[in-house]
Amino acid sequence: MGTRLPLVLRQLRRPPHPPGPPLRLRVPCRSSSGGGGGREDLLGQRRLLDGQARSSRSPGGRTPAVRDSIVREVIQNSKEVLSLLQEKNPAFKPVLAIIQAGDDNLMQEINQNLAEETGLNITHICLPPDSSEAEIIDEILKINEDTRVHGLALQISENLFSNKVLNALKPEKDVDGVTDINLGKLVRGDAHECFVSPVAKAVIELLEKSGVNLDGKKILVVGAHGSLEAALQCLFQRKGSMTMSSQWKTPQLQRKLHEADIVVLGSRKPEEIPLTWIQPGTTVLNCSHDFLSGKVACGSARIHFGGLIEEDDVSLLAAALRIQNMVSSGRRWLREQQHRRWRLHCLKLQPLSPVPSDIEISRGQTPKAVDVLAKEIGLLADEIEIYGKSKAKVRLSVLERLKNQADGKYVLVAGITPTPLGEGKSTVTIGLVQALTAHLNVNSFACLRQPSQGPTFGVKGGAAGGGYAQVIPMEEFNLHLTGDIHAITAANNLLAAAIDTRILHENTQTDKALYNRLVPLVNSVREFSDIQLARLKKLGINKTDPSTLTEEEVSKFARLDINPSTITWQRVLDTNDRFLRKITIGQGNTEKGYSRQAQFDIAVASEIMAVLALTDSLADMKARLGRMVVASDKSGQPVTADDLGVTGALTVLMKDAIKPNLMQTLEGTPVFVHAGPFANIAHGNSSVLADKIALKLVGEEGFVVTEAGFGADIGMEKFFNIKCRASGLVPNVVVLVATVRALKMHGGGPIVTAGVPLKKEYTEENIQLVADGCCNLQKQIQIAQLFGVPVVVALNVFKTDTRAEIDLVCELAKRAGAFDAVPCYHWSVGGKGSVDLARAVREAASKRSRFQFLYDVQLPVVDKIRTIAQAVYGAKDIELSPEAQAKIDRYTQQGFGNLPICMAKTHLSLSHEPDKKGVPRDFILPISDVRASIGAGFIYPLVGTMSTMPGLPTRPCFYDIDLDTGTEQVKGLF
Repeated sequence: MGTRLPLVLRQLRRPPHPPGPPLRLRVPCRSSSGGGGGREDLLGQRRLLDGQARSSRSPGGRTPAVRDSIVREVIQNSKEVLSLLQEKNPAFKPVLAIIQAGDDNLMQEINQNLAEETGLNITHICLPPDSSEAEIIDEILKINEDTRVHGLALQISENLFSNKVLNALKPEKDVDGVTDINLGKLVRGDAHECFVSPVAKAVIELLEKSGVNLDGKKILVVGAHGSLEAALQCLFQRKGSMTMSSQWKTPQLQRKLHEADIVVLGSRKPEEIPLTWIQPGTTVLNCSHDFLSGKVACGSARIHFGGLIEEDDVSLLAAALRIQNMVSSGRRWLREQQHRRWRLHCLKLQPLSPVPSDIEISRGQTPKAVDVLAKEIGLLADEIEIYGKSKAKVRLSVLERLKNQADGKYVLVAGITPTPLGEGKSTVTIGLVQALTAHLNVNSFACLRQPSQGPTFGVKGGAAGGGYAQVIPMEEFNLHLTGDIHAITAANNLLAAAIDTRILHENTQTDKALYNRLVPLVNSVREFSDIQLARLKKLGINKTDPSTLTEEEVSKFARLDINPSTITWQRVLDTNDRFLRKITIGQGNTEKGYSRQAQFDIAVASEIMAVLALTDSLADMKARLGRMVVASDKSGQPVTADDLGVTGALTVLMKDAIKPNLMQTLEGTPVFVHAGPFANIAHGNSSVLADKIALKLVGEEGFVVTEAGFGADIGMEKFFNIKCRASGLVPNVVVLVATVRALKMHGGGPIVTAGVPLKKEYTEENIQLVADGCCNLQKQIQIAQLFGVPVVVALNVFKTDTRAEIDLVCELAKRAGAFDAVPCYHWSVGGKGSVDLARAVREAASKRSRFQFLYDVQLPVVDKIRTIAQAVYGAKDIELSPEAQAKIDRYTQQGFGNLPICMAKTHLSLSHEPDKKGVPRDFILPISDVRASIGAGFIYPLVGTMSTMPGLPTRPCFYDIDLDTGTEQVKGLF
């Protein structure tokens, strides 16, 4: 044992000193050091009895000796348990918070000494004695949400112990056992699942360790209230005692005192009640709450009792037992942080036939409150930021908390080459996680991209899944969500404005004037900002005083010399607007004749979106934003966001967008919706951060299911070669989505056009078309096998598909090398319709992954492009335009040749020609241009002509979208 505990025990025997000045603070004061300003030996004062009563104890002071022995045992056991916990969790140190509203500080010192002896941290919140109920509750709520604190005790006056105050405590932090939930569990007999009042436990412990047999004894509890009274009665009854409870003003009090074998004093004895009412030989315990609050207990009397356990005995042991509860609280908290099967309340589905519209289905289900969902999956209250009732952002701090947690299994949903209508990858993703979690009781998380408003109001409509396998509420999913795309738009356009503004100012100012404005004199002081110092370092100028730069250095620093013809950074807008594909900027008189041709891209095509999707931390995102190349200077060197001095501002605009968005499926299982990079000019996958957090939350036996954009030849290839390189994550299974409809198209069926009814070949059985079209499915299976990942084919069944067509697809898929092939019916019945798929995925994931990348990034750019074209698309060779070759040479010379490749090509064919279905062969893949996303970390060749700004069709989806102004419900989204 250390020295602190014996000092505490010796304090109880010192003669009282005059009280010192009280501690009274105007505002809450948190202190981790304890002590100070209190009456050091208040616990040593015997307020109940005089010397005659003391002399009635057994020789040698049996009761203090018993008490000291128990306290030592409790503290030593708590210390040993905590030490064992810390062996496995070295950074773990539980914190006890005590909210004190009073003038006395002795209990503060006692608690501090016992906590330090055990190895706990302790913090006191010191309030004035006249603090109101509302002020106490405000402090309690703050502590409730502080994840560093594992226990909370109240040291306040009796009049403040209201139900409202007590039940403001989180039951899991209520180490004094005063909340209704803890008391209810105690009464029910679930003492191992709750915290029991340390004062009540101390009474029982002292009686039993003093040799008192409680079985059959008559116990009278006098003057106790609320939780203490309930806990005492419950514990005594468990020991076989006959328990009575009485208040001091009860008329029958004298008779009850006369009959009692043991009397427990729960509060201050009024002066008018004589101690002579207590029979000689009665065992008396004083656990007066007024004493514990720092007030003087009852006065003295000269009477002999058979046994006496005074308030200092009870209170010191209670303080030790509170420490024991604290260690138990910490142990429970650690257990909660470890992998466990979620206690998830899944939502029930009642599928209708025919299946209603997606928005009707979504609106027919009431989602759980998002904070409830967050708690169910193991997120702490301070790890989420709630946006309304059904969505929240998740803070990245959860990754640090769970860094030692094993990852779950990682599943990618890809697809065959789709029709323009899409084949349901998002729907399969949602159906699979609903099956895993709601029907197989397996922790699982879906990770999806956030949809752009372009498709939502253009052709495709919503992207939340469909039927009875979708994310809800779908209108919130499809419209704005938490504003991430708007943040990207703002950041992107700030950078675009910075480029043209810098060119204008450099064209219209001398070196000196430009320098003086870039490094202005403020309050007679000139200094470089941090980002300007970084630019100086990049230029090789090792100076920090602006006045010491030479004229040459001033010019070198101030002039970026951007070559306007090399600007690759475009403005963006999250709307399909074909008339912004080519514009002229700088037409105003204030631009002094500086104008150039430019364009707008769709917001999700911004490199900032790709950066968001590939980053793994706030610091990494800032570095990536700073590395983004926006143009070249007149000497051919890259110009970056860092050079423009805008990186910090971009990071500020993106600081909330980096946090994944938490939503839920129709069956109440968790979904992350985060990032939505274009799948043709970017890599088309949701964020690395969402995947990493989800993999920790599901635990080692759980599953994270994420989706890749377009067919496997595009989305899956980029997922493996770009996203997996960035994240370091290794996939376990590929789910390859196919439909009979798409296979018939690849087998030679009529053209499929969005908005035009399907021809009869697609709605009637046609075995030959299906068989011929399975070549595309077989090719996509082979592409997945290039990466060494097992493939499970998910056949997304439509109501017009026949059993013969379904069986044929599954048979041919398995012959082509798929681990399994399963028909899925989640669209019509929810997760229950994908249970077979879920089982197949679990079995495939149990096999050892042999994942490998398709190419070495150190290969020359042209070789990497050729590898993808030949191995994935089946091309005979590639053909580079002169412009593409020049760009490759420039990027290689600038040091960017070792980046992975992100091919931008049509998703409607394995080749560059959208009308070439099935498996085209012996074609030459034309590379018309090559661009670089240096911040995101890839080179993207353009195959043929690619548009980065979609246009609206003749009849866009917005014709059907409306708002009911009475109910404020969105109509017609999908």
